[in-house]
Amino acid sequence: MAAVATANIDKLKSEVAALSQISDNEKNGFINLVSRYVSGGEAEHVEWSKIQTPTDEVVVPYDGLAPTPDDPAEIKKLLDKLVVLKLNGGLGTTMGCTGPKSVIEVRNGLTFLDLIVIQIETLNNKYGSSVPLLLMNSFNTHDDTQKIVEKYTKSNVEIHTFNQSQYPRLVVEDFSPFPSKGQTGKDGWYPPGHGDVFPSLKNSGKLDLLLSQGKEYVFVANSDNLGAVVDLKILNHLIHKKNEYCMEVTPKTLADVKGGTLISYEGRVQLLEIAQVPDAHVNEFKSIEKFKIFNTNNLWVNLNAIKRLVEADALKMEIIPNPKEVDGVKVLQLETAAGAAIRFFNHAIGINVPRSRFLPVKATSDLLLVQSDLYTLEDGFVIRNKARTNPANPIIELGPEFKKVGNFLSRFKSIPSILELDSLKVSGDVWFGAGVVLKGKVTITAKSGVKLEIPDNAVLENKDINGPEDL
Repeated sequence: MAAVATANIDKLKSEVAALSQISDNEKNGFINLVSRYVSGGEAEHVEWSKIQTPTDEVVVPYDGLAPTPDDPAEIKKLLDKLVVLKLNGGLGTTMGCTGPKSVIEVRNGLTFLDLIVIQIETLNNKYGSSVPLLLMNSFNTHDDTQKIVEKYTKSNVEIHTFNQSQYPRLVVEDFSPFPSKGQTGKDGWYPPGHGDVFPSLKNSGKLDLLLSQGKEYVFVANSDNLGAVVDLKILNHLIHKKNEYCMEVTPKTLADVKGGTLISYEGRVQLLEIAQVPDAHVNEFKSIEKFKIFNTNNLWVNLNAIKRLVEADALKMEIIPNPKEVDGVKVLQLETAAGAAIRFFNHAIGINVPRSRFLPVKATSDLLLVQSDLYTLEDGFVIRNKARTNPANPIIELGPEFKKVGNFLSRFKSIPSILELDSLKVSGDVWFGAGVVLKGKVTITAKSGVKLEIPDNAVLENKDINGPEDL
């Protein structure tokens, strides 16, 4: 294998060298990634017996953090060390939208990006701080994002954009770059996962710029996580304890069984992903008893530490092979995740945060939650309604008719009240009138070929509806 691999890598190097669309940094990064992959850098199975549950020193309970200083001048000092970075490489395609996912309207006509800018602006106005916003785009979202951010030029937030790396997809059959095979359009390339945030910060020149401005920490989060707002208690803790890296984790529910978890392993804290779990232990991994927390992908990282580790080429995260098929050709994308970098940083910790800091919008069923009376909007912050007594959100399943945002919006005259809802399952051609109230367990099934309309102001409590006669 090794001899074959070396020959392949040499051939790949010369083919990649000829690709004019990408920079030398990208070419080198890609070759390094592939070389690690062929020499076994894929996510390796952990030795199950060595896994230890992290102590409260390693995964710190949020309630145990010191309170934020009362003095606004002290808070300004903290904020002046902070940068907020949103991962903005994803498209809204799964929700039927063109362009970056962050421009989908979430509530009151405001997009993810609008809310993020309003939140940071509120902080900057309140404390006189200058927290900048960085958007890490992919080649898929870059052009659109550049146009969109122009609308914020008058806001009190300095916005920087930079691109994550663009790597060629690998043709499985002969280990050559897809663009060398004539696939020169976007389909020939891929962004290599959010683990790429660290080298891309450095390569873009943004890292050195931020360090020169006296910034110390970056708060990294997915742009679609509405709960990922700046938290002064966390920032204060990290600065005082000199933690180079912090991953926010939160208690698992049955909906989160596949999420990565933090473990103590050979004396260091590390992320354990389902791909690293031996088959015999997968059910144990998914259980809520043994692994009680999961990674929210809200990460706080020291900028000097990023610089040190990237320059030393020390961030060798587990490689996630992602096989795809494009126009009948089998290709491979090699990716890494930012959370897996935790084991390379000194004094890395997790903080076990409230569930409210994890509110991702991955589908229209999530959009239903955040547009409903379950939440309110204040200063760009999406805040859960105190009137709901159940700490868990309702479980919502909408059929394929609701998958695209446009279809979803047209099927609700207004978003139903779901304050007292436990679960909702909708299948078929269902349309909701205005002012509908849903409580308890509700199932609505339209028979094939039949349009089912829920009338205005209907109150459905613990109902199983299969046709108009059940209303």
